[in-house]
Amino acid sequence: MNAEPRPPPARPEALGFLTRLALSPRFHKLAARVPGLRWKARREGEELFSILSGFVQSQALVALVEARALHFLASGPMETEDLSRRCAIQPAPLVVLLKAGAALKLLSQDRKGMWHLAPRGAAFLAVPGLEPMVRHHHVLYRDLSDPLAFFRGQTETELAGFWPYVFGPLAQEDAGLAARYSRLMAESQVLVAEDTMRLVSLTHCQHLLDVGGGTGAFLAEVARVYPRLTLSLFDMPAVLAAVPSALQDRLQLCPGDFRADPFPQGADTISLIRVLYDHSDVSVGALIAKVFNSLPSGGRILISEPMSGGDQPDPATDVYFAIYTLAMRTGRTRSATEIGRILGSAGFTDIRPRRGDRPYVTSVVTAKKP
Repeated sequence: MNAEPRPPPARPEALGFLTRLALSPRFHKLAARVPGLRWKARREGEELFSILSGFVQSQALVALVEARALHFLASGPMETEDLSRRCAIQPAPLVVLLKAGAALKLLSQDRKGMWHLAPRGAAFLAVPGLEPMVRHHHVLYRDLSDPLAFFRGQTETELAGFWPYVFGPLAQEDAGLAARYSRLMAESQVLVAEDTMRLVSLTHCQHLLDVGGGTGAFLAEVARVYPRLTLSLFDMPAVLAAVPSALQDRLQLCPGDFRADPFPQGADTISLIRVLYDHSDVSVGALIAKVFNSLPSGGRILISEPMSGGDQPDPATDVYFAIYTLAMRTGRTRSATEIGRILGSAGFTDIRPRRGDRPYVTSVVTAKKP
């Protein structure tokens, strides 16, 4: 049996001043007595406990969603007994769940004992893509049930099979998988499309080709903002089959697999919306080189997806998305700087990163072919 590795010898001088203080039990006792330090220590303690209890908070959200408690309260205030019948949860444990939801500011209880939907809970129901994201997180939770084994690469992750398209084209018999993929893509792309359109202008674009765009949620938003723009959608045939009929007349549908099939010609802008972080560096490098070769001189590439904070890790993208893509076992969350380097290696110039107002939704990098 292998012995547990020994910690390295202590070298306090190698630590920062504040870190050394935080390691000192005497300092913590002092901080508890000094007013200014007491506030700081209490705040740090609350944030640490929020990290510690985070998985319970998100599981409470799953239960609220799957019991449809927030949905029921959207029709008006309810008593515990009424919610108990509707949610099929006994009153006592339901009160625990509802109070957890109140602590998370998703709902509230008045003095008469009536439960109300809070503004945050209403926003959760209204924002496209959030509820489907929560509903499929059972898969990620199972993958993380042994987190150390997960990070050591000893886990056969379910998420690797949940998104089979990243391994190659879907077979005809995988129509159900394609439908699931397309539905989640469409629901999550609405916010991404709206934020992307706020970050970039397509005023000078004549023909936009969206590669890997699912059922056209991004292009639907582009069509709304730029009604005269020529739009093409390139994705696998099984995915394109689910493009809404109302959108099909507006788009040029181009079936194919970006690994093996040529892109249709004529576009002066090619977009990759939430595509890169699904794939390995090798695949991403080859894809961006292919985009470069497909564009005319002066053509642009538009990349939009949640991006790592790089040297300043982001609490959303460097925790949630980075671990999610690691569980997929095919891609990774990259920073705008990393994406810029790949673009530069392919020959692109005028590389411009644009951090989103909501980086957990998306950020953007654009570049031009000289």
